[in-house]
Amino acid sequence: MLCYNANIIASGRAGEESKLNACNSPARGLERLHESPRSPGITHVQHFLRHCPLPFALLLGGVAMASESPVDLPAVTVQAQAVEEGESDLHTPTTSGSRLELSALQTPASTSSLSGAEVRARNNLTVQDAVTRTPGISSIGSPGNGGTALSARGFTGHAATMQLYDGTRQYVGAGTVTFPVDTWSVARIDVLRGPASVLYGEGATGAVINVVPKKPFAGEVRNQLRLGYGSDDRRQAALDSGGSLSDELSYRFNVNQQASNGWVDRGDSDSVALSAALRWDANDDLSFTLSHDHGEQSPMRYLGTPLVAGKYRESIRERNYNVADADIRYNDQITRLVTDWRISNALSASNQLYYIKTQRYWRNAEAYRWQPGDTVERSEFYRIKHTQEQVGDRQTFTLDHALFGLDSRTVVGVDYNRIHFARQHDFASSFSDSVPLAGSGGGQYQSTDPLGYGPRERNLARQFSLFAENRTQLTERLSLVTGVRRDQVHLQRDNLIDGSRADRSLSGDNWRAGLVFALTPELSLYGQYATSTEGVSNLLTLNPTQQQFDLSEARQSEIGLKQMFWNGQGEWTLAAYHIVKKKLLSRETPTSPTEQIGQQSSDGLEATLELALGQGWQVSANAALVRAEYDDFIDGGGDRSGNRPTDVPRRTANLWLNKALGCGVEAGIGARYVDARYVDTANTAKVPGYTVVDANIAWQALPDVRLGLELNNLFNRQYATSASSDGEQWYLGAPRSFFVTADYSF
Repeated sequence: MLCYNANIIASGRAGEESKLNACNSPARGLERLHESPRSPGITHVQHFLRHCPLPFALLLGGVAMASESPVDLPAVTVQAQAVEEGESDLHTPTTSGSRLELSALQTPASTSSLSGAEVRARNNLTVQDAVTRTPGISSIGSPGNGGTALSARGFTGHAATMQLYDGTRQYVGAGTVTFPVDTWSVARIDVLRGPASVLYGEGATGAVINVVPKKPFAGEVRNQLRLGYGSDDRRQAALDSGGSLSDELSYRFNVNQQASNGWVDRGDSDSVALSAALRWDANDDLSFTLSHDHGEQSPMRYLGTPLVAGKYRESIRERNYNVADADIRYNDQITRLVTDWRISNALSASNQLYYIKTQRYWRNAEAYRWQPGDTVERSEFYRIKHTQEQVGDRQTFTLDHALFGLDSRTVVGVDYNRIHFARQHDFASSFSDSVPLAGSGGGQYQSTDPLGYGPRERNLARQFSLFAENRTQLTERLSLVTGVRRDQVHLQRDNLIDGSRADRSLSGDNWRAGLVFALTPELSLYGQYATSTEGVSNLLTLNPTQQQFDLSEARQSEIGLKQMFWNGQGEWTLAAYHIVKKKLLSRETPTSPTEQIGQQSSDGLEATLELALGQGWQVSANAALVRAEYDDFIDGGGDRSGNRPTDVPRRTANLWLNKALGCGVEAGIGARYVDARYVDTANTAKVPGYTVVDANIAWQALPDVRLGLELNNLFNRQYATSASSDGEQWYLGAPRSFFVTADYSF
């Protein structure tokens, strides 16, 4: 009997070459292999792979883990490419933790890395689904923030949890980010927890998430086609294609189209995500990569479910109380030109020039409240449009050198962005109506704004920064990692109704210092101190009153342990931290003017465990505990000092088990736990905690055909991910569903 095990794009071998008896091999044992450009001797590698796949995968993993030289720039680059789309471990360079190309073991911070293969193998439809399986991060997405907002280490929203695309920051307009669309084109996701302003500028007190897209690679052209169908008429058609066009040119192309009828009334949605990249290797030391990403989304026009007399009523779970002509649309485009130049063995340069354009549109009845007599009062009938354009450039230089006779690496750089943001709306509308609770909304959108719907404001931001990082090997085991950054931003806001203008210049200085002590080559102890700055709201769209305040300031102390064991078959990490954020907007008394005198803090623990056990078992587990509170905070409702901030769960945990069953079959099951969260600063309204279980099974039916079944919310748990309207309106998670996929590689 022949059994097959092939994953063409991830493993890097042609389907016609993969007639292998894989009954006793791990189902994804070869996903680590992804040829780096211009790899020598590739013909011999393919020959060896054809006959001895598992030893080759283990050999490659050993080589990657052994490559730890802090001053061998070419080796570090190859290592990063080799694991770009395969598995990752503590020896994998992390893109979010530093620009020094350090592995997780060398980084004095809590980091996580998810390969694209891991992301797609765990039923993750969005980037937010994926990162909330890492320690201490939970979703607080809603249609108003693009469904992408997160909570991390006691701090919430896009102002505190920054999301990057291949290291590029898209500035947040009016609290909303809508890109990337899905996970099909994701090569890896890197997470850095804690303040990161020294790396990426204002914001990022809680965490930074960097989404690295699939990139061009040298070698034979390889393609993967996916078709999928599932519950609620969910459909998917996707293509991933890449390889060499010539000795100097390589490409990558991804397209993913999805649609669904949704699990609520009038819950249809659709999206298209397209990415294309062309790489030109001018010579062995100079390359140019031109890429364009395009995303269009029409998400489900569901804005929540009202509580009935303060309680959740199961019978209205599938009701949609929005208007019949509701509309939500997002359009995102990112064009980038990346230049990488190895000037010498010790010096390299990288430049990224980019243009980002976003258009968003909403027309909805946004607030629903139950009324006696079983009716629902609808209010906040708003029509909104965002138009945002961002042009930026980032230049860095990396130098390997000696510092007082010690091995050292330094990165210096400059960053510039110019962002335009315009908003149209009818926020002065006070229209409201009522609909039956037992019905499902309907009716037409109406507005009573005396000025109607039209342009209201235009914002312009100019940002400039200088930054530097350094890693110095103090002794054979002890290294020092430091960083500094200076940010300058000028804000301008034009009121298009009365013609007034408000502007303000703000600056922020941030730094971090960390020590890493290698107790053994596989065990590191670290400690670090880091700072961050943050606007009192999203910096780009501060109103004239908010512009008068300085940036808030945060500082963090963190210690941790990281270890690999069992010859690389297991790893665990542990981190403890303390964060204090000052200059929050607060009051002396509930009736006093707002001042910048508030303070918030959090203390927490995070732990992870990864194990590759015998008999094809793999275990991934993590847990986080955070104690967050307002230390000094008074709002219009009273003194909130000692209360927990909104949308912050005290505990989160994740577990995923994977089993290779043999004969090309593997199965996985995982659980996600999120503790209860308060939805108001008074801590009087709470959203219950939840545990959701997902599962899947896949079969490599033929060398180039893979079939899969995903089961989401296996036990049909009814739960809320976030809330609005003072906790009286819950955004419910999706019910149990299935999704069948067929992948063809050629």
